[in-house]
Amino acid sequence: MMRRFSAGVVVALLLFGGRAFTQNVSGPAKARATTPEIPFDSVPNFFKLPAGLYMGEGVGVATNSKGHVFVYTRSGETRLFEFDQTGAFVKEFGAGSYGMSFAHSVRVDKDDNVWAADEGSNVIMKFSPDAKLLMVLGKRPDPLEQLSLMPGGGQYSGANKPYSFHRETDIGWDPQGNIFVSDGYGDSRVVKYDKNGRFIKSVGTRGNGPMQFNTPHSLAVDAKGLVYVADRGNSRIHVLDNDLNAKAMYDNVGAPWAVCISQGPHQYLYSSNSFPTGNNFDQASMTGEVYKMELDGTVLGRFGKAGHAFKEFSAIHMMDCRNPNEVYVAEITEWRVQKILLHPPSTTTAAAR
Repeated sequence: MMRRFSAGVVVALLLFGGRAFTQNVSGPAKARATTPEIPFDSVPNFFKLPAGLYMGEGVGVATNSKGHVFVYTRSGETRLFEFDQTGAFVKEFGAGSYGMSFAHSVRVDKDDNVWAADEGSNVIMKFSPDAKLLMVLGKRPDPLEQLSLMPGGGQYSGANKPYSFHRETDIGWDPQGNIFVSDGYGDSRVVKYDKNGRFIKSVGTRGNGPMQFNTPHSLAVDAKGLVYVADRGNSRIHVLDNDLNAKAMYDNVGAPWAVCISQGPHQYLYSSNSFPTGNNFDQASMTGEVYKMELDGTVLGRFGKAGHAFKEFSAIHMMDCRNPNEVYVAEITEWRVQKILLHPPSTTTAAAR
């Protein structure tokens, strides 16, 4: 379904992880009743951490061209781990880095560079595959500036500054290497930079109208350079063209915490609906499904449900779907990342058989 605007927004104040935000709680995803379920499995005990090292909140996950998996986690410290295609631990990126404070997302570009977006430091870091720091976008807030924000409520800023962020959330690239950032909690905008980090344009303000966002929480860019923005608080996905002009809006798959787009000649859009259906964060009211969609918004199927058990999802914060039938999900309230193998129905026709 494509909509230009979202209607009938009911706003409630929720508390999650000590942070306040507003959320459209108008009901469950519209597509749920008519969308077929996709069978799937979860690979048990896939990640092997060294002895004495533990996973914290699963907030970021990404893969590179070799199948290695990168996990950005909040524990005693914010840490960025690399695992190989079998789940064996390889190395850690940026240990003790000044830019790591409160992790939010990790992405890998076409050259296998690893980018970490940290909402606590307001910094995005670009690492080479061998973990050398190559670029920094944004600036960590000065300690004296932080005094005005005590006790840390994370107030809306709307400053819209070219080279600074306010709790940015995600990052992506078009085929030309231009950089797109969703920014985020303290701003409500999407920012475009060239491949060298030079500011080009930003769009968006706080609200629920056209080209407005209420926590742009995730984004993905397709092979044509279109930008898909998960407007979590307004329960909709904005589709922007490469110049950040409005193109379409999808409002039928719930509140998108995370979006990702698969690679290959036929790309698919995945969106997680991880918010509660009411005002309480009890398990009975949580949603947990992931929707598989065509890029035009057509919903093809869904998988998953809320819960803490194996093959259940506890607040998916980020996904990787490089391979459309192999999806990694990072769960913020279960402190884990699951490797999901989808088994979609065969599209072989009777004639072909």
